[in-house]
Amino acid sequence: MLAVAEINYIRHEANIKDNNYSEIAKRLGRDHRTVKKYAEQEDFSPELKERQDRPSPVMDPVKHIVDEWILEDFKQKRKFRRTAKRIWDQLKEEFDFKGSDRTVRNYVSKRKKELINEATQAALPLESKAGTAQVDFGEAPFKYQGEEITLPYLVLSFPYSNAFYFQVFPSQNRECFLEGLKRIFHHIGGVPKTIRFDNLSAAVKKVLPNGERQLTDEFQNFVLHYGFEYEFCNPNSGNEKGHVEAMVKYVRNNYLLPSLHVLDLDQLNKQLWDKAEHDRDRKHYQKEIFISQLFEEDHKACLVLPSKEYSCVRYETVKADKYGYIKVEKNLYSTSPRYALSKVLVKISYNKIEILTDNQELVVSHSRLYGQYRKSMKWQPYLHLMAKRPLALKYTSFYEQLPTEWQTYFNSCTTSERPEALRLLATILKEYDFNRVTEALTIASEHGHPSVDSIKQVFYQLINGRGIRADIQPKTSLPTMPKAERGLQHYDQLLKGAELN
Repeated sequence: MLAVAEINYIRHEANIKDNNYSEIAKRLGRDHRTVKKYAEQEDFSPELKERQDRPSPVMDPVKHIVDEWILEDFKQKRKFRRTAKRIWDQLKEEFDFKGSDRTVRNYVSKRKKELINEATQAALPLESKAGTAQVDFGEAPFKYQGEEITLPYLVLSFPYSNAFYFQVFPSQNRECFLEGLKRIFHHIGGVPKTIRFDNLSAAVKKVLPNGERQLTDEFQNFVLHYGFEYEFCNPNSGNEKGHVEAMVKYVRNNYLLPSLHVLDLDQLNKQLWDKAEHDRDRKHYQKEIFISQLFEEDHKACLVLPSKEYSCVRYETVKADKYGYIKVEKNLYSTSPRYALSKVLVKISYNKIEILTDNQELVVSHSRLYGQYRKSMKWQPYLHLMAKRPLALKYTSFYEQLPTEWQTYFNSCTTSERPEALRLLATILKEYDFNRVTEALTIASEHGHPSVDSIKQVFYQLINGRGIRADIQPKTSLPTMPKAERGLQHYDQLLKGAELN
């Protein structure tokens, strides 16, 4: 392409001054055909050059392999992705690749940009793309200990395949919400690329005027850990996650009605994995393909799990009252007498409340209470204090909670034995429940009221696997000995024998 000034000169000399093409070419040092072309050209409109894909005999056979590797790596964190050099090394090792390092670098750099753009565009129609999901809670009736209660269940659905998973929890709080998501991720072995949520309080602190969200710290950390993109519906726009809302109803009608009997939520939730997966043995309502086949595409499009599970807990510093109780969400949990009127660190998960020292050592662990104004008391940390005031034992709820064997034992204890027994229980109950120590008390009591040392000795025999040894049976038979009898009749027989002699 000649400079504009040269083109203007050619057209002026040829068309205005009528000079010969050869003379003009000689003056400019150009070929006369070039001068003829620009002198006679009629259309100078800008042209879009067509892209020419030149054949690459070295790269063409392996391009599809490199593309697969790049797509696989997009599911990983950046630090876990292969470099262009590593891809080049793999091609040489696995496919006897003869091309240069630079050839592979150039292709990888260009192809990554193209694939990123494709992935970004593909994520826009969220409702119909593989690897995307929606989340919501539902509620259903359950029967527990003869009473009908209502419990929430978390549903994660995949709009592309129409597959779903669900788990039942005691609450819709942050810990249950994150625990449910984590369980589903680790059960399927992957993380959906994008997940759409309602404005759940477990995830969103506040909806801001410009449409952004102020997230809870726990949810923000959870997102960073698993690396998925999140989207939230507009306020009062549940239709924006219509798939999961329909699936919440489907789950309740098909799996949770009539009311299920529940004794242990963890056991129930283990059974729910199979129910959700068996539901895929049917065709998609529109695509006429089995849901199980479509879900394979969902799973393939998911992100890779991180190497560690996220710990769905939060920590709070709480001040105990004069009895050593702390309050978490209107429920009371015991700590230890030494923490009365002091601050303690509390580790809160969906099913546990753990009281920790400043060095994060466990003081006592409670099952988490749901509902309001309930109390959980663990007496073990209080038993040393009770040993100093043994007369108060009968007036505590600890005495009422004792197994009958221990109540009977304490009623028979002397003034000095009762503190010793309480200190023994304080030590044993740190690591063991009442079952073994009650068994030890029963064995030690076979020959009457036992001492505290006897109970202790039997207990450690039991936990060390020795137990109470059976009577030794002799291997050889012994002669029958006459029965020994007390009394003076033996002397009478001897005296009679002496008189006869």
